[in-house]
Amino acid sequence: MAKVGVVDTTFARYNMGAAAVDELKRSASVKIVRKTVPGVKDLPVACKKLLEEEKCDIVIALGMPGPKPIDKQCAHEASTGLIKAQLMTNKHIIEVFVHEDEAEDPRELGRLADNRTREHAQNAIKLLFRPEQLVKEAGRGEREGFEDVGPLRE
Repeated sequence: MAKVGVVDTTFARYNMGAAAVDELKRSASVKIVRKTVPGVKDLPVACKKLLEEEKCDIVIALGMPGPKPIDKQCAHEASTGLIKAQLMTNKHIIEVFVHEDEAEDPRELGRLADNRTREHAQNAIKLLFRPEQLVKEAGRGEREGFEDVGPLRE
C-alpha cells in the first residue's frame, strides 16, 4: 500500500492538513502519516523525515504564508528547502501554499485553501497511481484553488 505524508503548520489560518487527509481518504486506499510543524520554514525537514524515516512515497507540504514581505521571503526559503528535499530523496513533495493576500475575504481565503489543498491531494494520487492522467492534462491551463484559465489558442 502506498504511503502519503501530509505536513501542515500551526501558522495557517485554515486546517489544510485535515482537508488533505479527508480528500486522500475519499479518493484512494493509502496509508497516511500526518505531522504538524510551527511554520513554513519547518516544512522541508519534516517532509524529508517522512520520506526517509517513515518511508512515505510522496508528501504534501501545506502552508499559509502571511501577506508581509518577510512572509513572502520565508515562503520562498521554504520552497527552496522543499525542492532540495525532493532532490535529496528523489521523491515528490507537493508544495501547497496559500498566501493570505490571495483573497481579502476570510471566507474566500478558506475556500481557496480548501480547494487548492484538495486539488493538490488529487495531484499526489495521480503522481502515485495515474501519471498518464497528468500527461493528458498537460497544457490545459489548470489552476489549483482558482478557476482554470484554459489553454492558449494556436
